[in-house]
Amino acid sequence: MRRAPPFPQDPEFDDEAGRPSKSALKRQMHELQTLGEELTRLPDSRIVPLNLPESLLDALAEFHRTRSFEGKRRQLQYVGKLMRHVDPEPIREAIAAFKLGSAKDTLRLHEAERWREELLAQDDALTRWMSEHPNTDAQALRSLVRAARKDSTAATVEQRHARAYRELFQLIKSTLAEANTESISDDIPEDHEEDARHDHRRP
Repeated sequence: MRRAPPFPQDPEFDDEAGRPSKSALKRQMHELQTLGEELTRLPDSRIVPLNLPESLLDALAEFHRTRSFEGKRRQLQYVGKLMRHVDPEPIREAIAAFKLGSAKDTLRLHEAERWREELLAQDDALTRWMSEHPNTDAQALRSLVRAARKDSTAATVEQRHARAYRELFQLIKSTLAEANTESISDDIPEDHEEDARHDHRRP
């Protein structure tokens, strides 16, 4: 009669030596494959600091050069294989930071769109905007709002969304971006800023 093992077998390991089971290895390879796919979406500015092996960089470049669906699929599998030979943590961190930045950019675009629609629809929106962003060129803002409102009565969408409509959005977006930068700067402790200045003066 066969004895039952004294402890339940851990599905992550296949023997007493503690080697990963086939299912665990399969899951790890799938995770690396997915991570490699996300890596292909990073811009070069995010990839360079990772100091990836030349073989992986070449594989990523070849992936972006490939045009056919099947070719991209095969190249993506190759990227996944190469991912087994690198530390995945810095890559995960870079991807997470990129996604966070993209999400914030999207929120700012939505905020700019909301402000534009309010400025075009409500007279008091200009007062509220100037209250929140007093450094805005009020004359330029009023001029763009008037021109965009005038265009809004045009017959076609292209005419309604003409130059003034687009320039108003750019003014709002740039002002919000500057305000966000100033807010981040204000959050930095003074002693941290002083340390940074001292570090900058060091030879």
